[in-house]
Amino acid sequence: MKVIEHLFKNNRDWAEKINQEDPNFFQSLSEQQNPEYLWIGCSDSRVPANELLGMQPGEVFVHRNIANQVIHTDLNCLSVIQYAVEILQVKHIIVCGHYGCGGVQASLDTESYGLIDNWLRHIKDVYRFHKAKLDDITDNTEKVNTLCELNVIEQVANVSNTTILQNAWQKNQDIKVHGFVYNLHDGILKDLNVTSPKQN
Repeated sequence: MKVIEHLFKNNRDWAEKINQEDPNFFQSLSEQQNPEYLWIGCSDSRVPANELLGMQPGEVFVHRNIANQVIHTDLNCLSVIQYAVEILQVKHIIVCGHYGCGGVQASLDTESYGLIDNWLRHIKDVYRFHKAKLDDITDNTEKVNTLCELNVIEQVANVSNTTILQNAWQKNQDIKVHGFVYNLHDGILKDLNVTSPKQN
């Protein structure tokens, strides 16, 4: 336990700082969860949803996995989406990738990484859909970053095609799906302008 004792100290320091800034913060936070946003992002530790959006705990419902994928057989992700849409009634679902994503990079390799190869197969499919465009790119960094963007666009389509979203839109529920990419080098989000349904 001593190896990770600093984590508990950090937690106590953080909680004390929050209490000094707002003595009612934790009481209010514990009484409700009413986020307007569902964030589907990469597990990469450098992409913290709340912080980069400038939001507090409780304002963003978060699901993360390797390379921010929405796969129609992934009951974990689908359960999160269903809870966010039907119970929390979020107004926005954000699929956010990031440039330089290790999962996207690995999907371009011929090397085998074990179990994760099955997960990366879905990104290889995105590559296959856009093979001509990607094969024209000679710079490896640009190729990875373009595939990061194309992967987000594909995942926005996957979210939009779930029965969860289709049923919500049939009931005229006000909810939109967006695709963003985060730049680790400057901390800025890029809107890929693939909102579904289209904004007026």
